[in-house]
Amino acid sequence: MKITFHSSSSGRSYFENFLEDLNREDKAQILALFEDVKKYGFNAIGCQFRPIEGKLWEIKIRITGGGWRFFYVMLSLDYMHVLHSYKKQGQKAPKHELEVARKRLKEVLR
Repeated sequence: MKITFHSSSSGRSYFENFLEDLNREDKAQILALFEDVKKYGFNAIGCQFRPIEGKLWEIKIRITGGGWRFFYVMLSLDYMHVLHSYKKQGQKAPKHELEVARKRLKEVLR
């Protein structure tokens, strides 16, 4: 599977910004997870894929540093575009996090 990460209009990857704030172990585990998704697709171990609304989907993972969420859209059967990442704080995704993902989804689908 091909995976890309959403960038700002200046070209800076939001995912890279997200990774900069993580400790070394969490960063390594998250990068390994995405390598597994590239290799095994939706059969990757250690993560759950679930629909949020329309074309917006979520990957849920739990690692040593806590729970993490990644909103994404499938641009084709084997092409995932990650829109937004955040640390899980509760059962439901915070409204702000959903709004960010929705805004970026609209940008991608234009």
